[in-house]
Amino acid sequence: MAKEQRKSTASERREEVLFMLKNREDPITGRELADKVKVSRQVIVGDISLLKAKGEPIVATSQGYIYMTDKADSPPIERTIAVKHTPQETEKELTILVDHGVFIKDVTVEHPVYGDLTASVLIWNRRDVQKFLENIKETEASFLSELTDGIHLHTIAADSEEALDEALEALQREGILLKS
Repeated sequence: MAKEQRKSTASERREEVLFMLKNREDPITGRELADKVKVSRQVIVGDISLLKAKGEPIVATSQGYIYMTDKADSPPIERTIAVKHTPQETEKELTILVDHGVFIKDVTVEHPVYGDLTASVLIWNRRDVQKFLENIKETEASFLSELTDGIHLHTIAADSEEALDEALEALQREGILLKS
């Protein structure tokens, strides 16, 4: 007679989820995690929240969850920039940045009730830009910038000041960069 497989406890499931996150370089979606541990995506959302509350450096991005290690993944020189554009110009904005070798860490908008709302986007290249835009379209989600008439901030990073300067000049030429 075959031995019946014991169902894992919630604690064991969270340990398995944590193990998967720590052993992946690329983002993993909540749906993929849910399928692997045979629970709903909503259970995974709760598990991730509990893991974050315990201090695990898990970041939810537009491409899925990432376990942020201490290694210096992002380029060393960072800036925060203010931009304004329509939703239709999002691809142009992101493509300009990545084409200049710029990593886009996050997007922030100032909400009238909640204050600053920041979301990790972690966009490195054109493939990431396309994945991000496809995810927005497939989920029928809105861009955060739609809450603020197109005005938003990005934390960006690059290996040189020159790369950042050139990217900002290109955004300025397109009328996307807000001047101070």
